[in-house]
Amino acid sequence: MIHDKIISKNIRIRIPDSFFVGKGSIIDDYCYFSTKVTIGKYSHIANNVSVGGGPEFEFRLGDYSSISSGVRIWCVSDDFTEDIAALLPVHILNKRNIEGDVIIEKLTIVGSNSVIMPNNVLPIGVAIGALSLVPTNYKFVPWTLYGGIPIKPLKKRNKTKIMKNYKTLNMTFNERN
Repeated sequence: MIHDKIISKNIRIRIPDSFFVGKGSIIDDYCYFSTKVTIGKYSHIANNVSVGGGPEFEFRLGDYSSISSGVRIWCVSDDFTEDIAALLPVHILNKRNIEGDVIIEKLTIVGSNSVIMPNNVLPIGVAIGALSLVPTNYKFVPWTLYGGIPIKPLKKRNKTKIMKNYKTLNMTFNERN
């Protein structure tokens, strides 16, 4: 049985008018979203995931993709080179923000407790291993597994097999719906 979508009642959405979840996708408990969010079809966001940034930034997760528990995705971060870490009005501090949308394309995986910094595009088929750090503006190669702090390429993913499974799933879901 294919569900339309499952969104836990135990999540926090700071910008509800800019929060879209595709058919068949699941968002588990205790997730936090403070930016514009678009989640594709048949994707999964596990428990305790945070996506932060504010209303001027966007997070997108493509179809058939997965974000494991404890992942942190930031569309804005301070570089901490010129100020103190305090919650004061912006006009008092001279902040130097690192900022930009985070786009994760279809057929991607982000492993548990990884951190993705602002201004990144993870292209089709990328996988990030658990406990990894994705620095700002990282240049990815599609269909590659990355891992580490900071990440580095580890090996190629099997594009042929993944695409075969993708086509099978797409046909199955389209026939039933």
